[in-house]
Amino acid sequence: MSPDLPAVAPHVTAELVAALSPRLRKRLDAGITKLLARPAVREGDSVRIAVDDDTDIVLEAPGGTVTSADAIRCGCLLAPDCLHRAAAASAAPIADDAPPEPPAEEAQGQRPAPPGTPTPGAETPEPTTSETPRAPETDETPTAGRLAAARAVYDAAAAVLEAGADGAGAVLQAELLRAAHSARLAGLPRASAAAVSVVTGVRSARSADPGYRLADLAAALAGVLGVTHRLPHATGPELADLRGTARQPYRPDGSLRLYGLFSEPVLTATGYAGAVTWTADADGRLYTVSDVAPGGPARAVGAADRTVRMGDTALTHRELSRAGLAVSGATVSPTGRLGAGAGVRAVRASGATWREEPLDRLWAVPAAEQVRRALNGEHDLLFLEVTLVGTVREAAGDCLLADCGGVPVRLAVAHDDPALPYRDNLRLLASAPGSRLRVVARLVSAPRPRALLLAAEHPADPAARVDLGLDRLQRADLPTEPVPAPAVPAVAGAGDEAPLHLLRRRVHQAVSGGRRVLSFTQGGQGDGVRLRAAGLATAADLLGDLHAAAADRTRDAFGRLLPADTDRFARAWLAAAVYTDTVESALCAQAWGAAPVPA
Repeated sequence: MSPDLPAVAPHVTAELVAALSPRLRKRLDAGITKLLARPAVREGDSVRIAVDDDTDIVLEAPGGTVTSADAIRCGCLLAPDCLHRAAAASAAPIADDAPPEPPAEEAQGQRPAPPGTPTPGAETPEPTTSETPRAPETDETPTAGRLAAARAVYDAAAAVLEAGADGAGAVLQAELLRAAHSARLAGLPRASAAAVSVVTGVRSARSADPGYRLADLAAALAGVLGVTHRLPHATGPELADLRGTARQPYRPDGSLRLYGLFSEPVLTATGYAGAVTWTADADGRLYTVSDVAPGGPARAVGAADRTVRMGDTALTHRELSRAGLAVSGATVSPTGRLGAGAGVRAVRASGATWREEPLDRLWAVPAAEQVRRALNGEHDLLFLEVTLVGTVREAAGDCLLADCGGVPVRLAVAHDDPALPYRDNLRLLASAPGSRLRVVARLVSAPRPRALLLAAEHPADPAARVDLGLDRLQRADLPTEPVPAPAVPAVAGAGDEAPLHLLRRRVHQAVSGGRRVLSFTQGGQGDGVRLRAAGLATAADLLGDLHAAAADRTRDAFGRLLPADTDRFARAWLAAAVYTDTVESALCAQAWGAAPVPA
């Protein structure tokens, strides 16, 4: 997927791929690879790609989005039903069919939500249209049209799971995009956004995107399968929740006095980039101001110095993160995102340090209580006071080990893209053991205390702060006098070596390699025995069911293999994924000393 190309609506990609002959469909993935190697030149609202010396592809994208198949033109002899047009659409970032705002989870850099919660649709830009909320629908049961649309999404997602990210080429992706478009037209925006997030995750996996994480794609697949599996049986409020809303409603919130907390860059796998600035009011409630639009790493780095689009303020995001804002006529989404409608007025005001009121109270809440709230569905930011210890080596890179009131916490980088300074800043902080800092991090649901490090007090000046994804620390910023690092208590349990990882590993293997990978693992009898010995009998049963579904290939009267039962495999995988997520949340709460999370 190329961030140099304009975003293309899902139905456009599906239409162009469907128009290909069977012979050209087999060549589509190779065609995408070849096209991505060619430079893209932007000319106003048009992007031109030179396929060769005689052939160009032109994508017309008024407003930054290709919304019709006719907007992609090719000069080759096989046009319009040529491979080049379908390859260009499949190589481009995915846009939504409508221009709703990007979900707050995406704009705030969060991981995909657990199965059964709304899945981020990481592909839509910041809204430029009216913020008037849509009227809620009142039907009590799903209609036949919605049931059909939900089933189409389920079947297409199950086919992607069957093939795995390694085998889910552009044709399977286009089928899921077609189903996503149909779901949106049928009034199922949640299923539609969830389906698109799966396609973007698959594309990231296949393109070796540095920001790709297998766990994210697994969560996205569990989200879309979970929503579409439950929807036929839902009524009333549950049905309304599973349908979702096309865009978040904004409510009037009068006048607000806000204090800047920090800014973080946004760099998505779907070709969008920018910055989000977090603020808090006098009661500790959090609000965000975002600037997210099509772009790549350069826009993510530069967005912090762009002016905040709200009222008449001339503050940049970087300045707002350290200053304040007085807002009148404010409108706020349910996730705390501030609207920027014509009636909103905003002017600069004084800020506060993290150790002054009202921001100081955010760190006064015990870490265990913050974790409990995050696992119960509130925002997942943690405001921690830690003492740096050193580094812990992991397969994905070193983590910063810190002591948080006797709890050993692993602080990992929030994004691995080399254009962002997260990794370099973490290495410098790790070289200053003994430093006591207040930090802001994002909770990661894991068997041991873990979070993504977003911002920190300046190591040499507690009155200053560092946005770790935007500001670069220097060696001179570290304390000149080393402080002895504290002794960190031993971690209870073995974290990644806990028996539950035996089931989680198979769930992730299926996402990566598809059903065939699990069909070659001898049924996982040894893993099942270990899970039962650890008291995880349900996990052992689910693992057995998953292997059985993967290996179930019946034959006809002539001994020929019949098509695999993708529905059975998808249901077995979904059950294992939901169970794993639920148990991991409970283990996470236990590791932080938080109250149990309701099932």
